[in-house]
Amino acid sequence: MEELKKFIDLLLRYKIVLITVPLITVMVTFYIVRNLPDVYPAQAQIATGIVDETQQMALSEASVLQESRINQKFINMVQVMNSKSMIDLVSYKLIIHDLSSKPFREPSELLKTLNLEAKKHALSVFKEKYNKKEGLNLRNDDENGLHRILGSMGYDYMSLMDDMLIYRAGTTDFIFIDFQSENSELSAFVVNTLSNEFTDYYTVLVKENQRSSVNFLKNLLKIKSDTLQARISGLREYKIENRILNLDEQSSQIYTQTADYELRIQQAEKDIVALKGTIANIDKRFDPADRRYMESTFTDINQKIIGSKALMNALQDKYIQSDFDERYKNSIDSLQRIVSAQINSMSDKYTDNPLSSKTALIQKKLDLQIELDRTVYGLNSLKNQLAVMSKKFEQLVPHEAVIQSYERDIQTGSEEYQDLLAQYNKVTMEAEFPVKLRQAQVAMPGLPLPSKKMLLVIISGMLSGVFCVIILFVMFFLDNRIRRPADLVLLTKAPVLGYLNLVGKSTLDLKGIWKNLHGTAEMREFKKQLRSTRFEVNRELARTSDRGQVLSITSISEGEGKTLISACIAYTYVMVNKKVLLIDGNFDNPSITKNSNTKLFLEDFLHSGDLGGINFNSGIMVMGNRGGDKSLLEVCDEETIMERLEQLRSHFDVILVETPPLDALNKAKEWILFTDKTLSVFEADQTLNEVKNQHINYLTTLNGQFIGWILNKVKQQGKPEERIDHANVLE
Repeated sequence: MEELKKFIDLLLRYKIVLITVPLITVMVTFYIVRNLPDVYPAQAQIATGIVDETQQMALSEASVLQESRINQKFINMVQVMNSKSMIDLVSYKLIIHDLSSKPFREPSELLKTLNLEAKKHALSVFKEKYNKKEGLNLRNDDENGLHRILGSMGYDYMSLMDDMLIYRAGTTDFIFIDFQSENSELSAFVVNTLSNEFTDYYTVLVKENQRSSVNFLKNLLKIKSDTLQARISGLREYKIENRILNLDEQSSQIYTQTADYELRIQQAEKDIVALKGTIANIDKRFDPADRRYMESTFTDINQKIIGSKALMNALQDKYIQSDFDERYKNSIDSLQRIVSAQINSMSDKYTDNPLSSKTALIQKKLDLQIELDRTVYGLNSLKNQLAVMSKKFEQLVPHEAVIQSYERDIQTGSEEYQDLLAQYNKVTMEAEFPVKLRQAQVAMPGLPLPSKKMLLVIISGMLSGVFCVIILFVMFFLDNRIRRPADLVLLTKAPVLGYLNLVGKSTLDLKGIWKNLHGTAEMREFKKQLRSTRFEVNRELARTSDRGQVLSITSISEGEGKTLISACIAYTYVMVNKKVLLIDGNFDNPSITKNSNTKLFLEDFLHSGDLGGINFNSGIMVMGNRGGDKSLLEVCDEETIMERLEQLRSHFDVILVETPPLDALNKAKEWILFTDKTLSVFEADQTLNEVKNQHINYLTTLNGQFIGWILNKVKQQGKPEERIDHANVLE
């Protein structure tokens, strides 16, 4: 709240500026805008067909476009319409119109300087540039002059774009072109011309792109077709060359036959084992005598049976080699019946051995032997055929790899061809449809916009006022000057014993203040602050001892008012009946000495210790100096100085010493060594810097000797800010 109050005080201090600047701005703005012409707007509307479903083809995929892709298309269109090449066409049409018929604008001074031939030449060049869709070459002097003519008429690119706005309305399908000028016909002509030029340009561009796409896809489609046909022909020739009709079917048949042969071999091996075991069991039942009898008896018939078996084995081989043809099976069965008949005949013709009763076993053994022979012979034939099938299958494996490579290439080529064909059909179909871009709304000359003159005047006044407030706020924010005691306490971390306001007088008569000769509020405030300061200083001095106190009064820089403060504090002590000695310790600038007409000098007293018969009654005694570039310790040694100060303590209640400023370095610090307390005068309305901060750090590290600040020349709100002439403060 305190900062806000300070800012409000600052605004009140500059209230004249806050009133004057907006008034001047309002008057200037009114003078500028009083003759502004009326503004006529015009608007054209272009339907793009990108998101409008009523303009989409039945097979179009526009509805599945992503929003980012749609926005990109609209941005591209708007940028093309904003391009210089497109606006140049509008510029050409405008200048051609003005040179050929009633102009939209009053001819410029540059255009008026052209004679008839020059105008014809300009018209011819502009038409040529328009037909060729070219821009002006500014490196050419002639075309550069024509560009200046466009600029003088306000038909150049920058002039037209200043009053033109091209944008998409939200997420709709429409692009709007807005233009305003001082002529309603001109505004409508500009937006309609730009719309027509853009739609023509875009239509031609799209159609050329579609034709190029169709031709490219057509050529690519032919290449893909030829490649596919070549691969098919290669596969066909390979199959013919290697006598392969259907590799899959052939390999399947071979695999089936191989499995069948393996199954039959397993069965034949089982049968052979079984037959051999059965014959062996029958043989065990016959003794050698029986076997000789049977062999001698059946020798002839056995020969016939063996011949029939051989014939049956030959048929068995043919049956297996023919992949088990039924014709051979019938012959084998017929031959089997013949062998059986021969065996039966042998049984009927020959009688059994009377010694033996095993006729049936003999017959069974013969049958089993015949069956064993046939099975063994068939097994060998089956194994041979299995080897043949394996060899055929192995021969098909290399062909399988080659044919699969051919078929894979054909499948890939076919897919590429089909995809390319679908794309070709789509592009061809789109090329047959008209371009969806069209001008949906034609601009017409309209009424002028409501006048904004008064609004501009009001806004100018408000903006100037706000600008002034902002400037004052910046000044307030960046202003680090110390104006109040609280600011000084905050920045130095040291107490402020009092402050003295800046008095609007050319001279200050301290005697008159205490005699109430100056009864103004300003003087009364000054008197009150003097009393308060004296009270705080006296309270700090009383903490040291009861005898005379030595107080050094210094400042950071020269001219901050320590002479005035010293005199004022001295007078306040006089008013309470104190004996005061005011010593001028500033050899560089002995202003107290000059203004007091004293006969007592510091140098003399330090050397002799003689006060020259001074009357020690209550009042102010001034001890001056003779000036010069010297310091206290250069005048006298430290021990003597201490003795002289002890001498003065016995005669005076308060001894005030005005020292040189701290920026005089050792000259001020030497005085501070011999005083009990030190206070510093700080002039208001100044800022701290690095050098001043060093002096402040020195004062605050004096171990309790520094009692605080006195803020001088504090400006009061609403009071004159005139500096005080201190020439007569001691009179």
